[in-house]
Amino acid sequence: MTTNTTLWTRLRSALVEPAALPAPAADRRAWLTGPRLAALAAVTGVALIAGYAVKALGGPTWLWWGVVVVGLLTGSVSGGFKAWESIAVGKLNIDVLMILAAWGAAAIGAPAEGLVLLFLFTLSEALQQFAMGRTQRAIRGLMALRPDVARRRLPNGDMAWVPVGQLAIGDTIVVQPGERIPADGTVTAGASDVDASALTGESIPVGKAPGDAVFAASMNGAGMLTVGVTAAGEASTVARIIALVADAQASQAPTQRMIDRFGNGYAWAVIGASALMFAVPAFVLGWPTDVALYRAMTLLVVASPCALVISTPATYLSAIARAARSGVLFKGGAHLEVAAAVTTVAVDKTGTLTQGRPSVTEIVSLGALDADGVLRLAAATEAHSGHLIARAILAAATAKGLALPATTDTQALLGLGVEAMVDGVRVTVGRAKLFVERGSMSEAAGAAVARLEAAGQTVMLVACGDEPPLGAIAVADEVRPAAAATVAALRRSGVRRIVMLTGDNAAVAAAVAGQVGIRAEDVHASLMPAQKVDRLRALADDGPVAFVGDGVNDAPALAAAALGVAMGGAGTDVAMETADVVLMGDRIERLVDVVALGRAARRTVAQNIVFSVGVIVILAAATIGIGVPLTVGVLAHEGSTVLVVLNGLRLLGWRA
Repeated sequence: MTTNTTLWTRLRSALVEPAALPAPAADRRAWLTGPRLAALAAVTGVALIAGYAVKALGGPTWLWWGVVVVGLLTGSVSGGFKAWESIAVGKLNIDVLMILAAWGAAAIGAPAEGLVLLFLFTLSEALQQFAMGRTQRAIRGLMALRPDVARRRLPNGDMAWVPVGQLAIGDTIVVQPGERIPADGTVTAGASDVDASALTGESIPVGKAPGDAVFAASMNGAGMLTVGVTAAGEASTVARIIALVADAQASQAPTQRMIDRFGNGYAWAVIGASALMFAVPAFVLGWPTDVALYRAMTLLVVASPCALVISTPATYLSAIARAARSGVLFKGGAHLEVAAAVTTVAVDKTGTLTQGRPSVTEIVSLGALDADGVLRLAAATEAHSGHLIARAILAAATAKGLALPATTDTQALLGLGVEAMVDGVRVTVGRAKLFVERGSMSEAAGAAVARLEAAGQTVMLVACGDEPPLGAIAVADEVRPAAAATVAALRRSGVRRIVMLTGDNAAVAAAVAGQVGIRAEDVHASLMPAQKVDRLRALADDGPVAFVGDGVNDAPALAAAALGVAMGGAGTDVAMETADVVLMGDRIERLVDVVALGRAARRTVAQNIVFSVGVIVILAAATIGIGVPLTVGVLAHEGSTVLVVLNGLRLLGWRA
């Protein structure tokens, strides 16, 4: 028997093994965790403040230098490691330039400049490190869905527990009530309601009978199922979801790549210019060596892109803090950039546009009982059922204050409904299929079912004995009150297209789309997770796409989209870990703020970049041309840094 373990081995290795780096580099990266980087930044910041305090209070010079050197050393740890790795392969990066600029400033009597630079850089590294583990956590959450073992039927009819990895196509497995299904397959015996919402997005458990397909990691209901395995190991639905999440996360190019490419060339240019600034005056023009060195070190300091590099994270951190106060959690500044560029928003239905839980939407009387009488009988019959539809019916009866009669002899009709003795009469609450099979479906009941199902609702009929149904109860996942206004506001904000991608059926999807204002041609229903990813990739041809979802089945789409947005109230842990943005409290209306705040941050970053580059050009040119006193250079350089940071901090007071 062949065991499909390649994917699981690769994923488990990815969870514990560092990236492909030389062993010493990998060890250093593993050591530089978020908490350790935060501690280094804190020590550097304290040293900076303490240095100013010692000087202001007239403390001894040796104490001042001791504090400064401690700060320079702790602030150089992270950048120093990365600078050394870059130098070891014959390259220079921004980290090399920052280390040289910081220590160069100290060498010519301005260590505070270096401390500020190192503090802000180490703090930025710590914030990035804290967010790095979300891919691994997302994959762990997905892997936890699939059972580790399965109950396999042997040729002699006995049962044996085997690892899921040992299942093969053609095996027969047995799934007891309340268990997760361990492999994709086809039901060969038994009947039950199966909750596949984690994989397909269907809002209500679906009845399964012989011949129906079931998926690994789906939750079995009250019946026992015998399943013939049709896909196992790497080919199962949940395994493909895991692979999609892992691949999509890995394929996202970090925005730091562009900065690194810029940094290599810029660092060489600045170091080369500083070397020339020393060599030409000292050895060609006959300047005193100390004067030439002073001019070269000044150029190295003023040409350091401190304001340029720091202004962007300062802006994004302000925007992220402002968003958090409104219940929107961005997982990094790069996601603000993407939010600003979004042209298409794709949304899941269940739990996103809708509440994520069914409720009674309409009661139709088909006989002598009025609507309350129909609901009273149905609630009494369903009183001992834990099914989602049963809970919705009981909640509706409770809301109306209906007194329920006692019931006996409750019997589940697996996949079809339930019946019980109510006041001495057998009452049945079930799907239309059940009454058609029994031959008791009336024309009026059929018409009511057709009308309600056409509106995207699930219908349960209520009947006494063998009589035709007395009434019909429609259950649906209700649309969020703010969903329609959110769709309209997104359109007004300039989002060109809003699309629904759902695993639910076409009738339900069309009904919800009509209520929230999504065009019929932009509704895509009955999609599996991989198909959602395919749709997103097609939509991306027209520009960056944001995807909004809440379930495990949405995890691949959240990872594949340019911007993944998860509903944080009822959303699954996997969805929230995989997403780039989380809307806390299930407030979908905050989606409009995501786009608007992203655009505000982009404008602020553009302003800061133009200003920072302008200051560097002016200071560098003045230093080379006429010479700039170090004090003036430091004040101008630090002044530009303060100004761009303050400009970024304006976003703390941003209003939608």
